[in-house]
Amino acid sequence: MNALLKHPHLDVEIFEFAPEFSERGAAVGIAQNGQAALAEIGGAVAGALDRAGAVVMSSSRMYMASGPSAMSFVFDLAAEQRGKVVHRAALLTELLKPISQEKMHTNKKVVRIEDLESGRVLLYFNDGATFEVDAVIGADGVHGYVREYVLGVDHPALKPKFGGFWDARSLVSMQKAKELLGKDYFNEGLQRQYGWVGDGGFFMHDVLDGGETVQCVVCGVMDEEWGEDEWKRELDRRALEKAVVKWTDTPIKRGMIEAMLENADLKAFAEWHHKENAPTYAKGHVCIMGDAAHCMTPWQGSGAGQAIEDAMILETLLKEVRDPSQLTAAFKAYDQVRRPRTQRIIKSSHGTGMIMCGRGPDTGLDMDKIREALPKRWVFIHTQDQKEHKRESLAALKAVA
Repeated sequence: MNALLKHPHLDVEIFEFAPEFSERGAAVGIAQNGQAALAEIGGAVAGALDRAGAVVMSSSRMYMASGPSAMSFVFDLAAEQRGKVVHRAALLTELLKPISQEKMHTNKKVVRIEDLESGRVLLYFNDGATFEVDAVIGADGVHGYVREYVLGVDHPALKPKFGGFWDARSLVSMQKAKELLGKDYFNEGLQRQYGWVGDGGFFMHDVLDGGETVQCVVCGVMDEEWGEDEWKRELDRRALEKAVVKWTDTPIKRGMIEAMLENADLKAFAEWHHKENAPTYAKGHVCIMGDAAHCMTPWQGSGAGQAIEDAMILETLLKEVRDPSQLTAAFKAYDQVRRPRTQRIIKSSHGTGMIMCGRGPDTGLDMDKIREALPKRWVFIHTQDQKEHKRESLAALKAVA
């Protein structure tokens, strides 16, 4: 919404299903491509990451935590690919500040969309209210309705599928992290994100809140089937120890278990993705973005970055729309430039997760093979030329108009 507020000819309203605007989860990483997209959007979002206390990771460093090379260094992601890690709630607060309260509506879940003869769109909400608009951008996530409107209720790509992984998170103070994981991993002025490749799982820790907090994450391969609607499970010491029972017994394994148990409400959340490729992200005056369009597993840290890129392209195109009759063409152009890239990342992210959990079909727990396979998987994501991406969208708009 911030991206569109810059343009006086666009009158934007935002509808949120929850009773308040909030974020689940501790932290989110914004890599160079996402930062570049924010810079292209500019306006009120410029500097939002820094104002929210984002911490620059000097690198993402990978180690082995299982197998014959346990505790050995694998590789660093290149410096130019480093990202900023920020607390989700803090970033959301910064992004909401420029938006007028009158434009934000809570407790409003879209349950139906009707195309009107006038060319406009009528939104129906769960509370019985309606709202008439020229266009709809559905950012209502994997549980939302707008994807169903775009694809159809029976489309095989409608619902997300299990990605085959689960993850859990815990926030601890910097002092506690140093006690449990070791001081060597935390160097003021040179903060790194650390990842640990295990046998059927993965550990990660990084720094938030300007260096005051450390986020600890444990992930595992789903060796047993979860129920179709089972999004989370309770996670205690016994379950954690079972998840890493095949791992080599190391200080980092013991320390991470203790760090995770600092979260008194620890839960494992299933990772989902849109495994089936959607044939389109747009229908008439309606489009979808973010998780509603391309839900992906978090293994390449790209979910938030791709949503930011979506916003950048939508702003670029809607800036050119001066009449509602141009909306269909704008959304078609958006679909043409965004769908191939995001669906490639969905597939790449899943494959990356298997490698990072020591289950890559061609890598296993072989450190040399992992070192060869992993670093290059981020290149196409992080080196995206955002100015060129915008030009591509405008060329697509010209072609379909």
